[in-house]
Amino acid sequence: MQSEIDRIADQLQREHEGDPWHGPPLRELLSGIRCEVAAARPIRSVHSVWEIVLHMTAWKNEVRRRLSGAPASEPEEGDWPPVPSPTPEAWKEALARLERAHEALVAAVRQHPEAKLFQPTHDPRDRETGAGVSYYVLLHGIVQHDVYHAGQIALVRKGAEELIR
Repeated sequence: MQSEIDRIADQLQREHEGDPWHGPPLRELLSGIRCEVAAARPIRSVHSVWEIVLHMTAWKNEVRRRLSGAPASEPEEGDWPPVPSPTPEAWKEALARLERAHEALVAAVRQHPEAKLFQPTHDPRDRETGAGVSYYVLLHGIVQHDVYHAGQIALVRKGAEELIR
């Protein structure tokens, strides 16, 4: 029988590179995107694919940091890190950083003690009870975060590809 930690790690893997229920995994959605498409803003007030990738990377790193017992804060890179000059090399590096952040997060999840899963993190927010957010909520939250942004990437990519044709 799988542990809850194994099930959460499985959900992270499914949304990133596996066979998720909701549609294509993130890695597939990002496959083959040119840097011009990644940097494009087909809708002025909507983040680019590149911005979303940097944001997701930052939050994967922040959740991993919180798993180590660190207090909740904004990611070290910032909530929406700035996009560098859009070159193919910089885009390739952004994707590589996302992969490294994902792999490090999954490894940290697998190492997290099952007995601590329902203990509060150092995040005092819980709108309903006023208590702290548990590691369980934190980890399910990052899966939800990634799925939400994967959907955005799918739509923004389509718009950007239409714009740049």
